[in-house]
Amino acid sequence: MTTVLSSRLGQVARAGDGSADIVCDKQSVAGSVSQRACTFCGSRVVLYPIADALHLVHGPIGCAVYTWDIRGALSSGPELHRLSFSTDLRERHVVFGGEGRLEDSLMELIERHHPSAAFVYVTCIVGVIGDDVEAVSRKVSERTGIPVIPVQSEGFQGSKRQGYDAACEALLRLIGTGSTEGIGKHSVNLLGDFNLAGEIWIIQEYLKRMGVEVVANLTGDGRVADISRAHGAALNLVQCSGSTTQLAKDMQKKYGIPFQKVSYFGLDDMAGALYGIAEHFKDPEMLARTRDLVAEEISQVLPVVEACRKDLEGKRAAIYVGGAFKAISLVKALRLLGMKTALVGSQTGNAEDYRYLRDLCDPGTIIVDDSNPSELSTFLAEEKCDLFVGGVKERPLAYKLGVAFCDHNHERKLPLEGFLGMANFAREVHASVCSPVWQFAPRFQSANPVEV
Repeated sequence: MTTVLSSRLGQVARAGDGSADIVCDKQSVAGSVSQRACTFCGSRVVLYPIADALHLVHGPIGCAVYTWDIRGALSSGPELHRLSFSTDLRERHVVFGGEGRLEDSLMELIERHHPSAAFVYVTCIVGVIGDDVEAVSRKVSERTGIPVIPVQSEGFQGSKRQGYDAACEALLRLIGTGSTEGIGKHSVNLLGDFNLAGEIWIIQEYLKRMGVEVVANLTGDGRVADISRAHGAALNLVQCSGSTTQLAKDMQKKYGIPFQKVSYFGLDDMAGALYGIAEHFKDPEMLARTRDLVAEEISQVLPVVEACRKDLEGKRAAIYVGGAFKAISLVKALRLLGMKTALVGSQTGNAEDYRYLRDLCDPGTIIVDDSNPSELSTFLAEEKCDLFVGGVKERPLAYKLGVAFCDHNHERKLPLEGFLGMANFAREVHASVCSPVWQFAPRFQSANPVEV
């Protein structure tokens, strides 16, 4: 395998090599130009899809632009989340403070848009100049009568994972403030599903057919009023484990709500998630309805999978995504299509995730934590990958190498969750890998060697 920086050795391994656990959840190596995002971005990922809230970035305008409307989180009603607001701090605010600017911005925006709540994202420069965002938020909340919640998301605090934690702390301030009257015993909250291309609506429909009530979406297609009564649900379902497991743990500790980690990607994991929910509620009729649902849905998808598999059998794939739990489902889904995973990695995986991947993947599969463009480009070329599954930062790497690409991140417009999503995934992978355009691209040419 390609030589990597000595300081990265513990974060790269091969399945089946029997070495120690992969090192993870550490600061990126200086100078390696990590694919991983910052704390501010992590907090925006989680909270942004709350559609009836005001999202105000307290900092220079560039921070707001960075995350403005690049994600496909859809709403069934209000779309305030698709507007991006910033206090647009300038040099004079850095010198004299930006608290007045923040208060004026909040008052103007709340008067104009009438949000159900406001989130104030603290950026790097605000952490440096020391604005008391908590005090300003409390003052504005008292004047306007809506929750105004600071999100301590200074980018320099750490990586994307610390941003997830900041967002979970903000959500906890909303949860428990509403009435739980009328919530049934077969009720759940959906955590860590961002309703990309309307995916959460597919999952809600499955749950409805099973007889399960959804109390709150945290966060895709989210509403402040629903989140405030989320503590009345009987079960939390955690889809993106990296972003919201901590929130589920906190709710279990504070409100006694158990949680299940679920994945809605691929046939096996989707069916497993639904059966897990039915088994939790110990309702024989619900279990019977679930069996019928799974059988009906799979019977519609399998012909699509089989048709695509004929052309994809034996092709090689690489995966690099935000959370490792998603990567696990993708390995299974690609295997169903007859493809071999040659490389799999994530930005925020933990030791447990990577142990699972080592057991799941074929011997020799490269497993990597917090990678960078140089490593990924070299691995793609060396492993002669036919497909790269990733997000917006991985797309140009694939196209430069002439490798087919599948967008499996927040920017996509095609739902990939649920049984329907597996059919969409199969068609997209087939169309990309089998496209005749690749005969004109320089696939498998030597990449630049990784710096030692």
